[in-house]
Amino acid sequence: MPIRTARPLPSLPLAATVLTGTVALYMALVAFGNITDFGTNQAFVQHVLAMDTTFKDPDLMWRAVESRTLQNIAYVLIIAWETVAALVLVAATVLWARELRRGSGHAGARRAATAGLLMVLLLFGAGFIAIGGEWFSMWQSKTWNGLEAATRNFVVAGVALVVVQLRTADER
Repeated sequence: MPIRTARPLPSLPLAATVLTGTVALYMALVAFGNITDFGTNQAFVQHVLAMDTTFKDPDLMWRAVESRTLQNIAYVLIIAWETVAALVLVAATVLWARELRRGSGHAGARRAATAGLLMVLLLFGAGFIAIGGEWFSMWQSKTWNGLEAATRNFVVAGVALVVVQLRTADER
């Protein structure tokens, strides 16, 4: 009786699966942390929006959002976005894993992963780097400056998106 050997997994789809799963896990943990420890990052969002630890340049302070209600709405919307992104990325990871096992095409997994990763890029790039960092001058704060973490998250999601978009020889 011949010995059956396992077929090797294609490296690009495997890398896409691992990277998508890694970002999914991260986003799920971020959302879970913000839900179960609401106050920690609530304070972060409140200080960034209030611009109360910036240089307080009068030419910029008109941008400050001092309403606690609006600050809390913004924070809840961030958590909702994180949660949806995590769910989309978990679903994408499952699709990648199924398609890897079947050895079939990766279009469904690629679409789902792209949607989830773009959500992460929008959150950290547009939300935290552009709006928080520049519009609300988060870069000026010694205490409430999340630009380094946002940039790191943006880069990781960007790298994952690039790998997800690469096609194997069979798909070209």
